[in-house]
Amino acid sequence: MMIDAHQHLWDTAVRDYAWMDGPWADPLRGRFDVERYAEAAKPLGVTGSVVVQATHSLAETRELLATADAKPIEGVVGWIDLTTPDVADTIASLSGPLVGIRHQVEYESDPHWLARPDVRRGLRAVGSAGLVYELLVKPPQADAALAVAEELPEVPFVLDHAGKPDIAGGVWEPWASWIMAMAGLPNVTVKLSGLVTEAAPGWKSADILPYARHVVDAFGPGRVMYGSDWPVCTLAASYGQVLELADAALDGLSEMERAEVFEGTASRVYGIGG
Repeated sequence: MMIDAHQHLWDTAVRDYAWMDGPWADPLRGRFDVERYAEAAKPLGVTGSVVVQATHSLAETRELLATADAKPIEGVVGWIDLTTPDVADTIASLSGPLVGIRHQVEYESDPHWLARPDVRRGLRAVGSAGLVYELLVKPPQADAALAVAEELPEVPFVLDHAGKPDIAGGVWEPWASWIMAMAGLPNVTVKLSGLVTEAAPGWKSADILPYARHVVDAFGPGRVMYGSDWPVCTLAASYGQVLELADAALDGLSEMERAEVFEGTASRVYGIGG
């Protein structure tokens, strides 16, 4: 068993993705569907995956849920407007294997967006519905992410892409200490994902592995899950290279510990696989 806890699907001919805001994103334009993902992932042993929202659109979430009966997809992390008073009703209206909710906080102009009372109310509703909330943040939103995870211990949080450290700039602190603080919260797990696109072009394994290994050491393999971030990862690496990098980050772990990162953690957190 291998679960890819973070991949995307989209068709830019159908929907606009505002974050694709320049020529750098040209390789990501077009149709990235289940079949294309499976061609990249299945030959490398992936047996299940979690597809994650890529824009603030309830329609996109419903479409992802509608495609989730296609293998290897087993769960969907969707989007809803957390600031509306009817969050619980909106969640209840979604049909399919919804396992979590995410908002692309990294693009919010207010670094304290997560601290807003209406957002906190929405996060409580997510937790009450038995879903996880995924934190997509960068260093400017790090303090707010830590605070919200501390203040809402009843909500299970998943930290996407290890908080997007500035690997290209070689920045270690305060990211490394923040990771330790996040790891100290029992309601937080983390994805070993998205690091190749935070590194400089032409990256080497030695550039990324210290960050990846710090995440594994801080959280422990039972709270870390592998994610490819396909197709975004293809801006910097092939699917195979991403998998090889994750594998290298787990050097020295037992087979049981490695199985946690590649399947067990995601299976427990999302209630899939098995």
